Amino acid sequence: MTTLQNRQFRLAARPIGLPKPGDWEFTTQAASTPGDGEVLVKVLYLSLDPAMRGWMNEGKSYIPPVGIGEVMRAGGIGEVIASNDPAFAVGDIVNGTPGVQEYAVVSGKTLTRVDPKLAPLPAYLGVLGMPGMTAYFGLLDVGKPGQGETVVVSGAAGAVGGLVGQIAKLKGCRVVGIAGGADKCKYAVDELGFDACVDYKSEDVKKALRGHCPKGIDIYFDNVGGDILDICLTQLARHARVLICGAISQYNNTTAVKGPSNYMSLLVNRARMEGFVVFDYAPRYGEAVRDLAQWLAQGKVTAREDIVSGIETFPDTLLKLFKGENFGKLVLKVA
Repeated sequence: MTTLQNRQFRLAARPIGLPKPGDWEFTTQAASTPGDGEVLVKVLYLSLDPAMRGWMNEGKSYIPPVGIGEVMRAGGIGEVIASNDPAFAVGDIVNGTPGVQEYAVVSGKTLTRVDPKLAPLPAYLGVLGMPGMTAYFGLLDVGKPGQGETVVVSGAAGAVGGLVGQIAKLKGCRVVGIAGGADKCKYAVDELGFDACVDYKSEDVKKALRGHCPKGIDIYFDNVGGDILDICLTQLARHARVLICGAISQYNNTTAVKGPSNYMSLLVNRARMEGFVVFDYAPRYGEAVRDLAQWLAQGKVTAREDIVSGIETFPDTLLKLFKGENFGKLVLKVA
């Protein structure tokens, strides 16, 4: 049997600012053989997410950083091509965290079998994957939206933000998005069903939000941090909830992270600001997948994937996230 050659990206240095070519090592080596309880997965698609930038940094976080010299962490979908786990057979399609490589030896305990007949495989990295879980549990469990409330979501055309808005509409809320560019705002309103969307690149965000949210913001789902978070804090309604999901505007800072200067609005409005991590809801993922798959089949939610081909494009493709160039869930097609 011919030895499989495995191309992979390893973290060579901790980035300062945006990741540079020198922060990666692109290597080729023989694919490993699975041990007891492990499977060899041929990686088909990888999920590229803003959180990956945080995983490259040293320091305490909700998940250990990727070590220097280690394969870059990434979620993905693949096909089992060898198995030493009785729960998985050759040919099974699985969802896990194979990393940025063409072949991965993974513990069967970390994998979930998926059915390619139910949805296209990239959907399992978007609406039925981590972004879908993030939107579902963040909004419903942490935000607890009520009928008629006003929900504002930044990154409205992104994988998480777009779903947050659609789920909020299903729950009877008024939804206002914030996105970068006229095309993304048009997509949020025309295709995702948002009531309005503010283009932060061309509009006065504070003035626009005041017009779209005359009674204030009941729930702000924050994906970007920085100035947008600060502006939204000034327009909270009484007992508002601010959900901290991410802060993509701050991930590549070379100076200190910009914190909210308007935090006293939480006191004035008896509001709360709460961070959450989707991995805490792992035991309940099945609940979210069931509801999201049903809504998807019924046409009540829709999602878009931005798919780029070729593992060798990984460093440049990842940067699309931080330059606002992706439209929908960013996916790297490997095989």
